[in-house]
Amino acid sequence: MTNDYTKRKYVIGGIALIIVLTYIVRLFVLQIMSDDYRKSADSNAFLKKVEYPSRGAVYDRNGKLLVYNQPAFDIMVVMNEARDHIDTLDICDALGITKEYFIKRMADIKDRNKNPGYSRYTQQVFMTQLDEQDFSVFREKLFRFPGFYIQRRTIRQYQYPYAAHVLGDVAEVSKKDVEEDDYYQQGDYIGKLGVERYYEKQLRGEKGMQILLRDAHGRIKGRYRNGAYDRRPIAGKDLTLSIDLQLQALGERLMEGKIGSIVAIEPSTGEVLCMVSSPTYDPRIMTGRKRGKNHLALQQDTWKPLLNRSIMGQYPPGSTFKTTQALTYLTEGIITPQTQFHCAHGFSFKGLHVGCHGHSSPLALVPAISTSCNGYFCWGLYYMIGNREKYGKPINAMNRWRDYMVSMGFGYKTGIDLPGEKRGLIPNGDYYDKHYKGSWNGLTIISISIGQGEVNLTPLQIANLGATIANRGYYRVPHVVKKVQGEPLDTLFQTKHYTMASREAYDWVVQGMRASVLGGTCHALSALPFPVCGKTGTAQNRGADHSVFMGFAPMDNPKIAIAVYVENGGFGAEYGVPIGGLLMEQYITGHLSPWSEKRASDFQHRRISYGSYVR
Repeated sequence: MTNDYTKRKYVIGGIALIIVLTYIVRLFVLQIMSDDYRKSADSNAFLKKVEYPSRGAVYDRNGKLLVYNQPAFDIMVVMNEARDHIDTLDICDALGITKEYFIKRMADIKDRNKNPGYSRYTQQVFMTQLDEQDFSVFREKLFRFPGFYIQRRTIRQYQYPYAAHVLGDVAEVSKKDVEEDDYYQQGDYIGKLGVERYYEKQLRGEKGMQILLRDAHGRIKGRYRNGAYDRRPIAGKDLTLSIDLQLQALGERLMEGKIGSIVAIEPSTGEVLCMVSSPTYDPRIMTGRKRGKNHLALQQDTWKPLLNRSIMGQYPPGSTFKTTQALTYLTEGIITPQTQFHCAHGFSFKGLHVGCHGHSSPLALVPAISTSCNGYFCWGLYYMIGNREKYGKPINAMNRWRDYMVSMGFGYKTGIDLPGEKRGLIPNGDYYDKHYKGSWNGLTIISISIGQGEVNLTPLQIANLGATIANRGYYRVPHVVKKVQGEPLDTLFQTKHYTMASREAYDWVVQGMRASVLGGTCHALSALPFPVCGKTGTAQNRGADHSVFMGFAPMDNPKIAIAVYVENGGFGAEYGVPIGGLLMEQYITGHLSPWSEKRASDFQHRRISYGSYVR
């Protein structure tokens, strides 16, 4: 009996101990591990109000203000304070929304899948970007809507209808943005494209915080401890772009009714002077509460105006690429400047024919560049790939060729300070081995010597080629931001990248490009009041050929290198050369002559028929 009593005593004691321990653990979790009660207590006593910084302004290289901020207002709600007996129709009337929108918005705020940062104790975004007029109507009735607050914000304003692809835009953060960076909460804004995206961390600044004290009824009684724990916002940093607004405006004007791109670079610095992608759009439509609707319309446009063709378009460079072949053949000793090749209206060998326009024959290097002879550069590649004494096998010669192209900035992204850049394509020996199962030679791939076949470049890469030739053998990574307020320029954009080609080879190519202006395919540029070097390209296409131009000026003290790419524009001399010449004149002289202004007006109103374009 005594034994049973003793056992019961231990059992009862054990149960009691378990109950006590359970309560202790639960209290520990609630008070120490969990912050639910602390949040509840804090929310009753304090209101933490975020103060948003002003986003950095954006200027062009000459100090013209391009992007600035305008005041706007967000409507915030604290769900724990919002009362069920709020007059829904009254608040909808004050905000100019429907009852259905109100109900859906309140449900979306509580949905943690759509709003991962949701807490019923903290302010949540109900509605964004009210202008001054809408805000004033709501403010008069605010006292009727407990739990609703006003948050002062700013929205972006774009001063001019130009450079949309460079500037980008700002919109509300996505769920992914919030998950990737704890700086953001639902309802914040973030750069989506262009420099607004690439320089987001510099532009956004740092948020501030006001801690307000509330009474038992939730009424604001003032700042907690007179603002001792408040944190002021720090404004974002201003950007100065390398873009010249006047040059950009002219480029966009000349590309109206055409599909393609213009990129101009200052050779000595790598600064991008203009970047035109056509068709484009007015960046001013991508602000405010209509941004979503306008963005959807641009997305659905079959002409793809949101596509930045300057860095995303991947095209055959056509005859502009012949300059790279000359540099490679000369440096590798495949040819000398005096080497001559026959061109019987093209390259003809073992049943293969690559056509060419009529010109004198045979030709040495400089006139071959000047007249844009296909035969000359096809022969050069044939002899390089087939040089077994120097390279052993065609694959080794091909890989050596590719190394030259990569050193000139092709086959990989340039590293420009814009999101979404494409790399283009430069094939190597393995590429052809895989494609032709090891059975190929120089004749198989002959079209790459004239910028066709598998070779693809972006307009930015073609412009960078012009800058590299202007510098006689080096380039700096192209960039669209010249200066970030209070920060040194990234060393990425200050480093010189030297190519594998020799200085002597560059001097000969410059002579060829100058000869092209004096009496070759770029002769239309000879009338300009400064010495220009140029190279045309006519890139073959399934439809009409693309019109391409690459050049720089002045010849011996280059200030601008430029690439013009007009889809289905025909010969390089038809669109590429005159457009490039007008931009050079504008930048170097600061204006267009009356005759050039007339030409600009003519090109502005020329339209190329693309039918129902989809690419």
